[in-house]
Amino acid sequence: MSVEVSFAVLFAALLHASWNALIKGSADVLLKTAAIVFTAGLVTLPFIFVLPPPAPDSWPYLAGSLLTHVLYYYFMVQAYRAGDLSLAYPLMRGTAPLITALLGAALLRELPGPITLVGIVLISAGIFALSYRPLDHKPARAAVGFALTNALVIAIYTVIDGTGARLAGNVWSYIVWLFVLDMIPFTLFVLATRRRDFIAFMAAQPWKSLAGGAASAGAYAIALWAMTKAPVAMVAALRETSVLFAALIGARMLHERLTPLRWLGVAVVVAGVMALKLA
Repeated sequence: MSVEVSFAVLFAALLHASWNALIKGSADVLLKTAAIVFTAGLVTLPFIFVLPPPAPDSWPYLAGSLLTHVLYYYFMVQAYRAGDLSLAYPLMRGTAPLITALLGAALLRELPGPITLVGIVLISAGIFALSYRPLDHKPARAAVGFALTNALVIAIYTVIDGTGARLAGNVWSYIVWLFVLDMIPFTLFVLATRRRDFIAFMAAQPWKSLAGGAASAGAYAIALWAMTKAPVAMVAALRETSVLFAALIGARMLHERLTPLRWLGVAVVVAGVMALKLA
C-alpha cells in the first residue's frame, strides 16, 4: 500500500470515529443516526448530476450493500444504546478485519501475505484490548452481542462494496449512488415512525447533522477508493485504526475511562499498522 493511500485511509479512520462519537454523544441515538444518514445522502446528491452512472455490473452489489447497511445501522444503534462507545465501537470494528480477511480470501482470492496477516491480527488484538471490561452487568453483555453481530455485517458489506466499486467503472459514481440510495429507506422509516421528532431534531441541530453526514460520506468514500488501489482486507484493517481516535474521543468528550489495558491496546494497534506498512 502506498504512503498516499495509507494516509488517506488514516484520515478516513479519524472521520469515521468522529461521526460515531456524534451518534453516541447524542441523547437520541436513533434520531442522530437518521440525521447523519440523511445528510450524507444530501451531501453526495449533487454529484449524481456530474458523474456518470455506475456500470451495470456494479448494480447488484449496490443492492446488496443497501440491504446490509440497513442491518448495520440497526445493530449499531442497539449497541450504542446498550453500552459505551469505547466498548461497542472497538468490538464492531476490531472483529470485522479478521472476518473481512477470510471473506476476501474466499471470495476475492486476495490471500494476505504473512506480514499482512500479522498486521491484521495485531490490529484486531489491540482493538479487543481497547474494548475489554468485566461483563458484570446486562447492558454490557447486550452491547457485546449487538457489536459482534454488526462486525459480521461490516465484513459482508466491505467485501460487497470493495467488489462493486471495482466493477463500477468510476469508483466515485458508485460511492455517490450508494449514499444517495442509502438515505432513502432509513429516512422513510424515521419519517413514518417519528416524523415530528426527526424534523424537530434536524431543525435544532442542522450543522452538527451536516458535519456528521459529511464525515460519514467522506470516511467511506476514501475507504472505497483505497480498496480499488490495495487489497480489501488490508484497507479494512488499516481503516479500523479509527478505534484509536474513538478511544481518545470517548475519553475526552464523553468522559469514558481509559485503563492501562486499553493503552496497551493502543500500542498493539500501532504495531499492527507498522506491520501493514512493511507488507
